[in-house]
Parts: sequence; structure tokens; C-alpha cells
Amino acid sequence: MPERTVEAFLAHLAVERGSSANTLRAYTNDLDRYVAYLHDRGLDDLAAVRETDVGGFVAALRSGPTPLAASSAARALAAVRGLHRFAAREGVVPVDVAKAVTPPAQPGRLPHTLTVDQVEQLLAGCVGDGPAALRDRALLEILYSTGARISEAVGIDLDDLDPGDRTVLVRGKGGKQRIVPVGRPALAAVDAYLVRARPAFAAKGTGTAALLLNARGARLSRQSAWHTLRGAADAAGLDPTAISPHTLRHCFATHLLAGGADVRVVQELLGHASVTTTQIYTHVTVDALREVYATSHPRARG
Repeated sequence: MPERTVEAFLAHLAVERGSSANTLRAYTNDLDRYVAYLHDRGLDDLAAVRETDVGGFVAALRSGPTPLAASSAARALAAVRGLHRFAAREGVVPVDVAKAVTPPAQPGRLPHTLTVDQVEQLLAGCVGDGPAALRDRALLEILYSTGARISEAVGIDLDDLDPGDRTVLVRGKGGKQRIVPVGRPALAAVDAYLVRARPAFAAKGTGTAALLLNARGARLSRQSAWHTLRGAADAAGLDPTAISPHTLRHCFATHLLAGGADVRVVQELLGHASVTTTQIYTHVTVDALREVYATSHPRARG
């Protein structure tokens, strides 16, 4: 019976993979739907399922009286593929019939960006001379000046910043590192934070190399940084629901390209290239990145 394999698979996710409660709940719902689909077609044994059956399940999700969005169908397929991969590895079925089934095409979505004036308005939303305000201003300036992801920005350590060279070392996905130029307004905001705010935060902690600290003296979390961004948008009179963790990253790239930057340099700055693409960019030196940044980014100078 498929139900037994589903139970074993969910237990595997919970115990061995450490999947979150939300992930397990979503997988349970999707696999319950899949098992019901199989039973309706008289398929009471996973070994009897064929690739066309899995494809038919995805097609069924996208049709009918209440069709699922492509993203929801893709999530359900991910659960089904995980189940079949697990069943094949455990010897429940001879082959993984779901591995070649592809998810439905996702509709293209352009990232939401702000104009340069709106970014200035957002940055102006961090007002005040208190430690939290100075830190928040430094955070937003870093996000826009470097195009870093929020997780990358809060991961910056004190030694990663080189004010003299006007660069910062950013640790991206998969442990990949990149050096990104930093504009003078961002460096000024960071300097104000380091002199007038960070010591007060650090005094409450046990010592950390993190650049951005919370009220307890520990590294600022991604969630807190995200709330800071939303709060600044609200204070600036912008729609906070239109602001995402990647908003300033998208603005960084868009404004650089609008200023005439080469798309390859922008991808290098973002650390957004595949392995193959990265090889194309190896000739771009830090000096070249800094030069293009200085002539293209609206806040590179100040």
C-alpha cells in the first residue's frame, strides 16, 4: 500500500533530514492527494505506478474545478518525486519512475524595484541618533550599496569590511565569497554606527565578530533585518507590502544596469552566476568592479 511508504518517507524527512513542521505538513497534504489520485485509478502498489501516472497527477492538479497554481503543483511534484526516490532507494520499487517528470512552467515575474528617488526616501525612513536607528541605517545602506542578500548582510563580520579599499567581503550561497565595492554614503553610515552605536550593543553581549548587532549584543538576525526594512518603508510612506527582502538587491542591479553597467559585472557583483557563468567572469578584477561601480551606482560617490 502506498500509505506505508508515505509514512516511512515522512518519518525519514522528520528524523534523518530534520525537515520543519511546515515542510512536513505540506508534504503530508500533497502526498495524501497523490495517494487518493492513485487509488482512484486502481493503483494500490507504488511498483505499479508509471511515469505517465505521475505526469497525469501533475496535469490533474492544474485542471478541474479548482486548479492549483503552477508553483503549488511544482511543490506537490517535489513531494511525489521525493517519495519515489525514497521508495527506489529503499527497494520498495525497482526504479524511480518520477525522476524524469518535470514541473509545470512558472509564469515569468519581474522583480519589484524602486526608483532612485524611492530608495532615497526609504533610506530617509531610518531617522534618529539612537543606537538602533544608526544600525538600521547602516544595514539599509549596506543592502543597497552592495546588492547583498539580507542573510549575507547580517553575516558580515567586522574584519570583512575594508574602509580604505572601500570593499566588503560577502559570503554567499554555498560558502562562495565575493568582494564587492561599497559606496561612500554606506561607509559613512557604517562608521557612524561603529562609533556611536555598536559599542553599546556589544557591551550587552559576550563578544562577537559580527558587524551588525542586536539589542542583546548578538549578531542581528535575518528576521530582524527584514522587519527593519519593512519598518523603514512604512516610516518613509512607501507600501511595506511591496517591499521584500530582495527589494534593495533588485534595486542595486536595476540601477547599475540603468547607469550603463555591463550585465556580466552586475552578475559578478551579485554572486548570481552558475559555475559555468562564473568562469566567464574570472577576468573581471576587483579594480574593474570598483571602476564600473563608481561610474554606474547612484550612491557610489558622495
